[in-house]
Amino acid sequence: MTDTPDATLPQCAVCPFDWSERWCRRAKGKAPADCPSLRMRDLAETSVTCMAAEPCARFASQASLQESACYGGREDGYGAVVPLKPRIVEIVEFARRMGYHRLGLAFCIGLRAEAKVVNEILVTNGFAVASVGCKIGGKGKALIGIEPADQVDPTAAHETMCNPVFQALALNEARTEFNVLLGLCVGHDSLFFKHATAMTTVLAVKDRLLGHNPLAAISHYDSYYRYLKKPLP
Repeated sequence: MTDTPDATLPQCAVCPFDWSERWCRRAKGKAPADCPSLRMRDLAETSVTCMAAEPCARFASQASLQESACYGGREDGYGAVVPLKPRIVEIVEFARRMGYHRLGLAFCIGLRAEAKVVNEILVTNGFAVASVGCKIGGKGKALIGIEPADQVDPTAAHETMCNPVFQALALNEARTEFNVLLGLCVGHDSLFFKHATAMTTVLAVKDRLLGHNPLAAISHYDSYYRYLKKPLP
């Protein structure tokens, strides 16, 4: 690992300028020499063309409207805004904005109790919901080359694999218009995104240690999780 940034890569996370004065926050503001907003102007124009044309245009527009609707006090400027809504409310409102009727819920069975609540909330708000747990299909991990020693339970004769591809295909078959992910593992969520036909949002991600609140480790980077300042073994 190196502390020297690669000048060929976008480096927004280490921009030396405060958000209030950055070029991307206020046009013609401050920017480092390698700023992607300046260095990749052609891609910026291409992205606008994509976002302004269907099938992206309405989705992008409604997403921005949903973002604004999540704050109160906007009339007094950015410094006075107050957050109003949890993400589950945002999901309901956004789905309504888009005119969706059939939603998909792909969840980890470790969050099956939460999935039942999410399903109830979505149904209560008038949506038809197709829900699929991560273990659907009941296929053993041996089929993807996992040895018993590498199972969660090495003593099990059969350990069912998480099957995000099946989850995605099942929701494709159900013709869902918008999917909600709840607690899929790292990598399994990626496979779902790759194989799902409908657009997908994430309600919550899997973090076994932190009770599905992965930002806790980031928020406490200077205290409890300071060991992350060194390369992991």
